[in-house]
Amino acid sequence: MVQRRDIAVAIILSLVTCGIYGIYWFIVMTDDVKTASSDTQVASGGLAFLFTILTCGIYQVYWGYKMGELMKTAQEAKKLPVKDNSVLYLILNLFGFGIITYALIQSDLNAIADAK
Repeated sequence: MVQRRDIAVAIILSLVTCGIYGIYWFIVMTDDVKTASSDTQVASGGLAFLFTILTCGIYQVYWGYKMGELMKTAQEAKKLPVKDNSVLYLILNLFGFGIITYALIQSDLNAIADAK
């Protein structure tokens, strides 16, 4: 089940905890997208974080693109307006704006959680 999270609180907690909450947010958000899209092939949140560490952040660029594709699938399944933000997420992560990617993905997840 996808959990609704307040984006402003998540960003503030990420800043106040020097990124520790951001790591947690990354992991649970990845798991929520995986659940919403019903995709069993994508890595879990913990593995995605591990891959990001092992590749010195390179995996996160790919992760952004993959999350965009999975969000599109989840929106189609819930019959919501479909937005393919894969390239936007990729570019944001490429230039170091991962927190913006997190906020956009969480916004889409909140819409899915509200569309029960």
